Amino acid sequence: MTALYDEIQQVAAQYPQRRSAVIPALRLAQEAHGGWLPPAAFREVADALELTPAYCQSVASFYDMFQLEPVGKHMIEVCTNISCALVGAQATLEAFESELGIRAGETTPDGEFTLRTIECLGGCGWGTVVSCDHRYRHYVKPEDASRVVEELRHAEH
Repeated sequence: MTALYDEIQQVAAQYPQRRSAVIPALRLAQEAHGGWLPPAAFREVADALELTPAYCQSVASFYDMFQLEPVGKHMIEVCTNISCALVGAQATLEAFESELGIRAGETTPDGEFTLRTIECLGGCGWGTVVSCDHRYRHYVKPEDASRVVEELRHAEH
């Protein structure tokens, strides 16, 4: 058995039904596979939880926290919900697109950055909220994009 299998078993033991551990198991698999869920990950989770790969994939495809395609080393997610939109989320998103040379939903050719929009990060009073490698930044303005990208380029990951 693999280390991932063992980790999933530990998580599954915390639930009354093994199927209830599918979301934490998918998170573990995503971490183990470099930030995304290739087809092999669904088989691994399914085998560990005695489910089908199709069931695991159906759960993963419902939640935007799971990546079904390869992603960059760094993930930048710009909230575009109404509260952030009202304080300039679109301009902030466009500044990141310009800085990275990609559009939302794409990964830079060097595999360093993936840029995404996200429906809501729950910081409605602090917009525009941007998640960088799952760490929230508040009050992000278009002029902050180049500094944020530069910080991520030099960050340990």
